[in-house]
Amino acid sequence: QLQLVEFGGGWVQPGGSLRLSCVISGSTLAGYAIGWFRQAPGKGREGVSCISRTGASTTYADFVKGRFTASRDNAKNTVYLQLNSLKPEDTAIYYCAAGSSRIGCTAYEGNYDWEYDYWGQGVQVTVSS
Repeated sequence: QLQLVEFGGGWVQPGGSLRLSCVISGSTLAGYAIGWFRQAPGKGREGVSCISRTGASTTYADFVKGRFTASRDNAKNTVYLQLNSLKPEDTAIYYCAAGSSRIGCTAYEGNYDWEYDYWGQGVQVTVSS
């Protein structure tokens, strides 16, 4: 059974940075595309980023482009999401999710929660002064 655990959340002032980690166990990370999602209080879950099985392809939601960067280290079974220039509206619970290796992470693939089979428990990110 594949398990995902997120680390690295916390409180940060506007303009600050955090790095989230998503550690995979129970299988090999190299077999999965990884998506990052978030859910703010009172709102639905939204896609943030997708990184393909090899890391060759990444996509980002418009509201994080240029500020967030996804990366992965398959040897360490870990995926990262670097969050820079954080804004109060980035406050949310952030989730990583694992999906089929066939997810290409394009404008048409990897952006929806139904594409993913395994989910972490989420980590809180709070941006406020």
